[in-house]
Amino acid sequence: MTDAARESVESMLEANPTRSHLNPPPSYDLADHPLPTGREEIWRFTPLKRLRGILDGEASAAHLTWETSLPEGVTLTEITAEQAVELGELAPNDRPSALAVARAGGALLLDIPAEAEPDAPVWLKLHGESVDDLVWGQLVIRFGRFSKATVVLEHTGSARYSATTTVVVGDGANANVLSLQDWDDDAVHLGRDAIRVGRDASVRHTAITFGGDVVRLNANVEYDGPGGEAELLGLYFADEGQHLEHRLFADHNQPRTKSHVVYKGALQGQGAHTVWIGNVLIRKIAEGIETYEENRNLVLTDGCHADSVPNLEIETGEIEGAGHASATGRFDDEQLFYLRSRGVSEAESRRLVVHGFFNDLIRKVGVASLEEKLMATVEEELAKNVLKDVTG
Repeated sequence: MTDAARESVESMLEANPTRSHLNPPPSYDLADHPLPTGREEIWRFTPLKRLRGILDGEASAAHLTWETSLPEGVTLTEITAEQAVELGELAPNDRPSALAVARAGGALLLDIPAEAEPDAPVWLKLHGESVDDLVWGQLVIRFGRFSKATVVLEHTGSARYSATTTVVVGDGANANVLSLQDWDDDAVHLGRDAIRVGRDASVRHTAITFGGDVVRLNANVEYDGPGGEAELLGLYFADEGQHLEHRLFADHNQPRTKSHVVYKGALQGQGAHTVWIGNVLIRKIAEGIETYEENRNLVLTDGCHADSVPNLEIETGEIEGAGHASATGRFDDEQLFYLRSRGVSEAESRRLVVHGFFNDLIRKVGVASLEEKLMATVEEELAKNVLKDVTG
């Protein structure tokens, strides 16, 4: 490429900033997020008819009930939508999150002060009473400069729930955010967690999904300065008829930043469907970055379907490393044979393989009581189907 051609391309890129085809431009204007038909790339996997009208955007005064555990110094207060923007909220980039902002009637601010290190996790338990309730939610979580804290959002009960959450991680902070979806079987949940990582800050975001009829979650990351690190983890277990969809987007818009994505899922029962879409955009300015995304799916019975689509969009070759991996498979016959040959029963062999598949992720949760709960939940899920008819 000649110097003149290079300069022409560079000037074009500067005049027209790159947008990912899997991450529409952010906008608070609902007109920029039209009602999907299902043919759009970002909606083609989602069963729109099972969303029970959420995307129509009907106004609703229904709420989830909140039970909070706030360590000393951590506060939860009501703010306006305008104040959320001033605090650094990431603008909505899809219709559900835009509707959540437009219909929620204000936001909640969870504030961890600068340099604070709470001695216990911040725990927010959100509970819905009925799938007939349409609930809109808007939350901002702010980690002050050089703070270090764990925040757990636990969803239970039932509702049609659409929410947007922005996590603002201050310079030098260390944030651990966990979102647990343990809904009843008929719940519908559309959510977006958008994370802004400050200079030299680190964040771990973990999405854990077991319950619900249809759950569609987005986790987006961008950076406010060099040196930021993001680890995006996920664990999901789909049963008969469930649709669990997780979409990831890491926007490397600053140099010397890092992202690492690992999601693992298991499926069992007729019609169980999981979707994982991973995307990393490495902008021209993002020299010296490192990124890797990985998705693994374990199909436990016939009649299941797992979609897994990793993507990389790269504008510069001046990077430390970038890669992705995706795999979907059944029980490993060699692992089962090894265990059976040493006297382990078939039921116990299958149980051990699944526990081993999830164990490394569960041990990264960092909250002992939650790790125990997740291991117990995996056991309960296996008992529903895989181990039900296995003896000896």
